[in-house]
Parts: sequence; C-alpha cells; structure tokens
Amino acid sequence: MEQSTLTRRGVGLRGVDHSQVAPGYLLYTHLTSPGTVRLIANDGMEVHRWNLPYRPGRHARILPNGNLAYNGAHPDAPRLFPMWQKYRGGVMMQVDPRGKVISEHRDSLAHHDQHHLDNGQLLYTTVEALTPEQATTIPGGISGSEAPDGNVFADCIKLVDPADKGKVLFHWRAIDHLDPEKFPLHPHFAREHWPLINSVQLLKDGNILASLRSVSAVVVISRETGEIMWHLDSTVVAQQHCASELDDGSILIFDNGTFRYRESSTYSRVIQVDRATKKIVWEYRDRSMPNAFFSPFMGGAQRLKNGNTLITEAVFGRMFEVTPAGQICFEYVNPHFADYKQLNAPELVDIGFDFPANAVFRAYKYTPEEVPWLQLPN
Repeated sequence: MEQSTLTRRGVGLRGVDHSQVAPGYLLYTHLTSPGTVRLIANDGMEVHRWNLPYRPGRHARILPNGNLAYNGAHPDAPRLFPMWQKYRGGVMMQVDPRGKVISEHRDSLAHHDQHHLDNGQLLYTTVEALTPEQATTIPGGISGSEAPDGNVFADCIKLVDPADKGKVLFHWRAIDHLDPEKFPLHPHFAREHWPLINSVQLLKDGNILASLRSVSAVVVISRETGEIMWHLDSTVVAQQHCASELDDGSILIFDNGTFRYRESSTYSRVIQVDRATKKIVWEYRDRSMPNAFFSPFMGGAQRLKNGNTLITEAVFGRMFEVTPAGQICFEYVNPHFADYKQLNAPELVDIGFDFPANAVFRAYKYTPEEVPWLQLPN
C-alpha cells in the first residue's frame, strides 16, 4: 500500500472548472528539486520546463520581458544555522525560455524573497549578525536557541543595480528601525533569526512592503527614512507570508495561522486588508472544514486578472484557484517528491527533513499573453 499520505490522497490535477478558471499557466518549482521549474496548463499538462544548475532558493517568476526570474541556492553560502539551509537563496538569475542565462547577481546572505524589478534592479532580503549587545535587546524566542556560534542574525533589505556592478541603492537594517520591544520574537521561535522577513515588495508609491514571520507583522517601510509607516500586528496575522499590494492599494496576505491571536484551532486563510482601516475586506478559508486548509509555514497568494486568487498551500505542494465568491475552480498537487539528502543540506536531514516532500514555497499564474513564446517553434 502507498505509504505517502499525500500521494495516497491524490496528486497532479485534482479538478478544474473551465467556466470559472482564469486562462493561463501555473509556474512552480518545488523545493526538493535540483533546479526544475515547471509550467502547467489548466488541463494539468506540463507545457514547458527549465532545468537550472542550483536548487531552488524559494521561488521563480516570469518577467514582463518573457524571461524566467529564478532564485537559486548559492553554492558557497555560509552555513549559519540548520534552518538557514532550508530558506537561503543568493543566486538571482534571469533565464530565457530556452534556458540560456541572461544575467546573474549573487549575494551569499540572501534569503526568501528576491525580486527582479522592471528597471533591472533587484530588491531582496539578507541577514547580518548582531553584536552581543544588540542581541540582548531582542526579547522572546526559545532560550538558548541562538545560532551554533552564539549569534543572533537580523534581517536587512537591499535594493541593488546589477548593471552598475551591484551598486547598493538602498540598504535597510532591521536593528536600526524596528523597536524590539514592539516586535518581539514569538516565544516558540528560535532566537537565531529576527524578525525573519519572508516577503518584500516595492509599492507603487516607492515605499517597501515586508512580511515579518517570527513576530507576526506586516509593515510598510519608508524608502526616504527607513522608518515604519504602517504596521499590521499579531491581532490580525499569524506567521504570515506573501504580502502583496493590489491595484486598489489594499494588501493581500497568506495568513498561515500558527499561534493565531485568541484562537487555539490552527487553520490558514488568505486575507485582503484595507490599508487605511486595517480591516479585512475579503477572506478565503476552507468552507467545509477550516483545518483542512493549513500550511504551518511558507505559502502564497496571487490575485489574478479575472479577479480569482491563486493560493499555494505550500507544505503540501497544493496549488489551487478560487473565485471572488470563494469557490475552488482549479486544484493541482505537485506530484514530484524528493528529499534533501541529494541537495548538499545534511543539516536539514539531521533535524528531521529526511522524508520525501513536494513542498512549493510560492506559485504564480500567467496569462497566455504573458508567455507568447510558448507558441513559437523551438
């Protein structure tokens, strides 16, 4: 009998309502692959694939110029602490549809979110070690859970120009602008990394939106001063991911739900928050059984052009699309399983990531017009 629960429940295309699904193609790379990115049609068929030289450093995107933006795991990155091996990135590549590398920028301390902007610049997250004195100012976390060398690492955000020898245009340090008392580590989180920024986006007004997982906060950072202009706190979000700005200025968030405020039952949801009022104006959660939709970490949400929302239930490799009314009209479960033993990450095997997994950090969907090269001859 099949021993993998996810495989036994069914993988690949699980269903599609062609009358409601958005036209286009699903793009994803699963975290235990050696560097494979797949493009999937609404009928579940793979229509394109890239095989890249580095395992995923989280996710991939298709840019307006048609190239693939791929965030690979840096082959020579320092081994800061075991979980660093899971979410580090560092090789920010543009690759054409045929797999030719067009450009590449490297930062061995990059992690989680790395965005290729339309003007060629790169916005991404990194870390730095705090001084012992700075580390003592960070409250919360599990006692004695600093990195093996005793360090506490804190996040930075960089905006760089690869065309100008990687010139740094903006460098934000969490320790300079976040009040640790206002943004304490959750008591069940390790002290090795604060505040653990898992998504970062340039807003239309030029400021920066960031999701801070281990302190359950979403913030807007002033590009001019570095100060916090807007703060959604743990009374609304819980260990959230993938905060993004919508056309009307509201914020779409994958709200994971671990340690949710005043709730003991864990479930995930996707919420749309009005920036002015901080009120939830749209929400998706599983209608029949809220606990049936739950990703304790990672996850994504993308508002599509027809108003639907693509959701990545990351831990289980489940990618599905819902209508504005919350009806599921497409569901695909990554059928490809592997473990970290093959990926030069023995630290992850040592702490229990030694099983085959199909996890997908974040998926995206593109209209046919956004991938016109699919129709071109090879």
